[in-house]
Amino acid sequence: SGGDIMKKLAIVAAVAMAAFAMSASAAGDAAAGKAKAASCGGCHGANGEGMGPNPKLAGMPADKFVAAMKAYKDGSRPSPMMKSFATGSDQDFAHMAAFYASLK
Repeated sequence: SGGDIMKKLAIVAAVAMAAFAMSASAAGDAAAGKAKAASCGGCHGANGEGMGPNPKLAGMPADKFVAAMKAYKDGSRPSPMMKSFATGSDQDFAHMAAFYASLK
């Protein structure tokens, strides 16, 4: 019946909107990331340019940055120093990644 079709369409629309909202929240905000990345500057440079043995973060693809931070956090990429800094949430990492990806 027409009512069943409308209910199904409403469910499909709700699921699509929820999926969109989840993907949007997973994206980082560069302005928020700049504030969260302040502690990174001591070793990686104020603008992520890299310093000495510490790699450049500016221009790093966001997915690569997030993957590295998660690996430091869970210990699969060992570094006692980075593990002490990789304490944020996945959303924090996404914000920081957006910030560094925005730099050249």
